[in-house]
Amino acid sequence: MTLPEIQIIEETETELEPLYRVIIHNDHVTPMDFVVEVLKSVFYLSNDRSAQIMFTAHYYGTAYVQTLAKSEAEKRINKAHSEANNAGYPLKFTMEPE
Repeated sequence: MTLPEIQIIEETETELEPLYRVIIHNDHVTPMDFVVEVLKSVFYLSNDRSAQIMFTAHYYGTAYVQTLAKSEAEKRINKAHSEANNAGYPLKFTMEPE
C-alpha cells in the first residue's frame, strides 16, 4: 500500500491593502438618473441603494458609497469619472482612509 505524498505549505503573512471609503459629491449639473446608473454599473449597487445614495448626496452634499481596498477604490473612481467625463458631466468621487 502506497501512502499519498503530503506537501506541507507554510503560511506566510500577507499584507492586506488598506481600506478606503468611497464618497460621492453632489453637483448641480449631473442628472440624478445618470448618477444612479453609474452607481449601479461601476459600484455594482442595487437600484434602490443607488437611488438612496444619490438622494443623500443631493440633500447633504456628499454620501458614503462603499468601502473598498485602495487599488479597487481608485480603479472604480477612475472608471466613474471617465464615464461622467465622456457624458459631459462633472460627477465627482473621492476616497478617504477607513
